[in-house]
Amino acid sequence: MAITTPSPAAYCLDLTRLVSRVGLGPLTGIDRVELAYFSRFLSGDALFFCLVKLRFGYALLDRAGAQALYDRMVLGARWGGINRFYSLGSKRPRAVMQAQADIRRFSVGRARSGGLARLLKKHLPNGTEYFNVGHSNLSEKVLVAIKSLLGGRISVLVHDTIPLDFPQFQRPEIPEKFKIKLQAVGAFADRVISTSAVTGDDIRRHLSKWGRVPEMLVAHLGLSPVHDYSGNPHENPPIAQPYFITLGTIEPRKNHTLLLDIWDRLAKSDDPFPGLVIVGRRGWKNQSVFERLDEKPAGVVELNDLPDRDVWALMSGAAGLLFPSHCEGFGLPAAEAAVMGVPVICSDLPVFREILGNYPVYADVADLYSWETKINNFVHYGKNRNNKKRRTGLDRDQLSWNKHFENVLN
Repeated sequence: MAITTPSPAAYCLDLTRLVSRVGLGPLTGIDRVELAYFSRFLSGDALFFCLVKLRFGYALLDRAGAQALYDRMVLGARWGGINRFYSLGSKRPRAVMQAQADIRRFSVGRARSGGLARLLKKHLPNGTEYFNVGHSNLSEKVLVAIKSLLGGRISVLVHDTIPLDFPQFQRPEIPEKFKIKLQAVGAFADRVISTSAVTGDDIRRHLSKWGRVPEMLVAHLGLSPVHDYSGNPHENPPIAQPYFITLGTIEPRKNHTLLLDIWDRLAKSDDPFPGLVIVGRRGWKNQSVFERLDEKPAGVVELNDLPDRDVWALMSGAAGLLFPSHCEGFGLPAAEAAVMGVPVICSDLPVFREILGNYPVYADVADLYSWETKINNFVHYGKNRNNKKRRTGLDRDQLSWNKHFENVLN
């Protein structure tokens, strides 16, 4: 059960991550979560502020400023001009610089790094609850500044501890940076929100090594905060049917190598074989996979920047979603496929068992033959079923944002 606490005097959401992603294409899973919180707070009646770390210092937006920012980030309103002084020497995309310029114009106050506490005390009422759900701007300096408010409360959503548990899949600098952030959370947060019980156990395991463990709350994520699936399959898929889809950043832990190995084997057979659509941006430490994709393997199509509606349309027409990930904190693509009634083959991870139950077909990531067999079974099933109706998917209400926020904001 959620723990009931007095309503805060105001909410303050950190939007640093979303602002840094302006103009960079489709949102990632973490971006979607931050946007869902942004939408939820704007739709409520509580006093609401947003904190954004800019190139030089910080900016604080009240509800009016936050709405103006939302109109530009989500609803298509036009950005303003760029401030030449603040953009001088910056390598950031033009859209990000436009967003930061507008944020300065919309803000009720700005401060350099050393003046953050004064900025917050001037504009935020005592008893404000600060939310950081994107891992950006998550530092001791910010959390201490929030704590300078009388009754200031800090809630942090930690998506996973993969950088510490699987450093081999990360850029070299990421594990240490994440460790510093998580240690700050342990020292100063009043509450840690985890997206699954499995992830919550991982967070608690790390925090207990360093000392303090804040109040913990498990709140499964909601799905599709940007677009809801319309129910219409893709009319002209970019590959012959039947095809499978895999969705996510092309990085080592997503294990695209397994799928490419399977499709290499399928291509050597004399029999017709299904297609594979790989949807996601290219990530890091995955040069061998990038080289294989550049060679255009038979039956494989790579799509890097699809809008959400096109992704869901492709998903709806697929014979199944393939998700051979080595580790996950939640697994949004598999959950999205499941509520759409799309068959799923995924790695046998405890977090998938928690979120998806018996819906997927599970397979060992070390057993290529098992994956190939299950894929062929899916193709055979699709060819021989008597109608085109999808199997019954997971109940979307089980993974709704309303349910998430009932837990978090109770």
